[in-house]
Amino acid sequence: MNKDARFWDKRAEKYSQRPVSDAETYEKKLEITRGYFTPGSEVLEIGCGTGSTALAHAPHVKHVLATDISPAMINIAKDKARAGQVENITFEVRAAGDHDIPDSRYDVIMAHNLLHLLKDPQAVIDAAFHGLKPGGVFVTSTACIGDMSWYFRLILPVVNVLKLIPFVNVFTQAQLSQSHKDAGFEIEQQWLPKKNAAVFMVARKLAAGLEKA
Repeated sequence: MNKDARFWDKRAEKYSQRPVSDAETYEKKLEITRGYFTPGSEVLEIGCGTGSTALAHAPHVKHVLATDISPAMINIAKDKARAGQVENITFEVRAAGDHDIPDSRYDVIMAHNLLHLLKDPQAVIDAAFHGLKPGGVFVTSTACIGDMSWYFRLILPVVNVLKLIPFVNVFTQAQLSQSHKDAGFEIEQQWLPKKNAAVFMVARKLAAGLEKA
């Protein structure tokens, strides 16, 4: 087990009990995302944590594959699904960079609070593009540290060097948007609820024939 998995394993129980910090914003993100679902939607969530978002969306889709690097997080998610008798979610332990996503497999791919924790977010963005069906959407919430208050930008490089927490990447909202465009996506929605909040983005894979070569 790698160090990031161990970090999140130790915090899984407390994480699962912690209330959503901004419930109104979270509910709005859920509502927006559901606008892209159909009853036949196949959904992948990368970095699902303890499964709250996957479980919230499950009634609106055909199936969700929800993955996370932390076995402890996945165990809690499975317990939640059993308690709620939710049968159309498959939870798997898998690191974000370990996904071998079949081409044109999913209608919606989600990655919430994840891209800024990756050393190579572009690799996951590219994988999501290829894993989506033409017209499918990549839905993300991402902390764009490069646009946040000065103390975030000052502290994080020190924290990364000292390795007090898992790696945190520093980029701006404009850079994140460009990374999606570089993969071939068209940005459909981009919403910053408030200063220092995560940027919510919906990026669409263009129809066949219009994709990036």
